[in-house]
Amino acid sequence: MSRALRPLIGVSACRRTITVWTAHTVGEKYIQVVTDVVGGVPLILPAIGAGEDGLDVDRVLDVLDGLVLTGSPSNVEPAHYGGTPARRGVAADPARDMTTLPLIRRAIERAVPLFAICRGFQELNVALGGTLYQHVEEVPGRLDHRAPRVDAMEPKLEPAHAIAITPGGQLHALLGCTEAEVNSLHGQGIDRLAPRLRVEAVAPDGQIEAASVIDAPGFVCAVQWHPEHKARENPLSIKLFDAFSAACRTRAAARLAPLLRAAAE
Repeated sequence: MSRALRPLIGVSACRRTITVWTAHTVGEKYIQVVTDVVGGVPLILPAIGAGEDGLDVDRVLDVLDGLVLTGSPSNVEPAHYGGTPARRGVAADPARDMTTLPLIRRAIERAVPLFAICRGFQELNVALGGTLYQHVEEVPGRLDHRAPRVDAMEPKLEPAHAIAITPGGQLHALLGCTEAEVNSLHGQGIDRLAPRLRVEAVAPDGQIEAASVIDAPGFVCAVQWHPEHKARENPLSIKLFDAFSAACRTRAAARLAPLLRAAAE
């Protein structure tokens, strides 16, 4: 694909207060995986809600060839899935919730390729009617899936546990294996799976680690771990992002073909 046809990839941002300033932030690793592995051009989507006073979802999706839902230190607010109020001190991002949840539903309807990571995976489940555990480590029989309490970031992103991949599922088809090792940096996780989702992988304790959308008209990959970390060094990550890239490039070619024909006339 020519440089002019590099896919335009929307990347969800968080709304955070840094000292006294409000900022819309995206981790550098998500930008790098879009540019270096997917081969796309990232477009950061601010957390300003959706609708009349926020993102015009359909207008945004008109120009996107793919969408990456990023991880975040914040949790999806329990009100969105009928959960009990969050404990004091738990990080939240209501502006992001109000942006991503409607964006997810419409992106799936319009077959915009979607890659959901960590919080994004949880957002997908909530957007489609599922629920979350707010503190997975307190659920009987569950492991502590939070990151190691160390100062350095590198150990937090190293493989933490195995996953069992559903035979014959989407993830199995993409990866070509039924077992893998993944990192783990999440406090909340899927409780009741949304009706439209299918389990694609589970941790040794049964915690859902990946899912696909049963009736999705386009590409959707959703994982609880962080495949963007050192993606070019991880064969599994490369396969996932290559599949996403192919879907985005197909959409870009179809979306831009009429414009290129008109320009050539």
